[in-house]
Amino acid sequence: MNKMKIFSGSANPELTEKIVRYLKVPMGRIEIGRFPDGETRVKILESVRGEDVFVVQPTCRPANENLMELLIVIDALRRASASRITAVLPFYGYARQD
Repeated sequence: MNKMKIFSGSANPELTEKIVRYLKVPMGRIEIGRFPDGETRVKILESVRGEDVFVVQPTCRPANENLMELLIVIDALRRASASRITAVLPFYGYARQD
């Protein structure tokens, strides 16, 4: 049976805290930082092997940075053998209609 884990990107950790509190599940442990050249560095601090994983990361300003961070987090989770990865984007910065 798959378990569910919820991770937060750095754009809005407060929203993720509200979600995990409502669902009564612990927040996934993740470390997000920057390399000296400014590239995003992600380290998953717990096992996600075979689990359903959700990543909460709106792409508000700066949209490019937040979207790239989301993609790097997803890549790290895939490499850590998560069973299924779902991106939760409460705001998608490239969905303009003007």
